[in-house]
Amino acid sequence: MGLFGKKNEEERPCCCGGSCTPEQMARAEAGQAAPGVKVLGSGCAKCNALEAAVKEALAELGMDTAVEHVTDFAEIAAYGVMTTPALVVDGKVVSYGKVLKKEEAAALLKKVRG
Repeated sequence: MGLFGKKNEEERPCCCGGSCTPEQMARAEAGQAAPGVKVLGSGCAKCNALEAAVKEALAELGMDTAVEHVTDFAEIAAYGVMTTPALVVDGKVVSYGKVLKKEEAAALLKKVRG
């Protein structure tokens, strides 16, 4: 009887379950290695509010860094983020699923880039 046997597991080629192209995955993985500040999200009001708070925090801290807004789902999924908006600093996801206030964003930027 095979009731309690090991399940056959299928290998998935990428984090999105195989729905993206190899070109999309290569671009997403290359983007992860690049230093900088990114807001991940579809471009909704919450994502735009996070981007504005991050820009204000960067200005307050005197960091001359551009904020990139990533809307491509394959790139977002490559970071392992399933809830947006998300904030990525120097390739590391530091916040997701929440609109940060300027003070919260500044604290995270100080912590990562400190």
